[in-house]
Amino acid sequence: MPKLLLDENLPKKLKYRFGEDYEVSTVPEKGWHSLRNGELLQAMNRDGIEYLVTADKNLSYQQNYRKWNVKLIVLDTLDNQYEMVLPFVEKIKLLFEQGNIQDYNWIDR
Repeated sequence: MPKLLLDENLPKKLKYRFGEDYEVSTVPEKGWHSLRNGELLQAMNRDGIEYLVTADKNLSYQQNYRKWNVKLIVLDTLDNQYEMVLPFVEKIKLLFEQGNIQDYNWIDR
């Protein structure tokens, strides 16, 4: 079962749209809201969370996410509102179903 973390730039209620085949947590749930990106990746690694779902398009340039065995799923969205990011859930699930998950995954609108 894939373990995903929703970054704090995404709506928390998005986690309920993944279904029971995914273990999805949010940054606030984990108490990690005050962590900087590098610290967040370390915490994910310690907690065994492999995938960070984020709308932060610069994260891969700012941090060496591979160092922490974390894979990025970056949403190409102009707006972080729930209605705008909801369609991305099916696209993410399709990546897993097709076995196409990479270290860095850019999800188009």
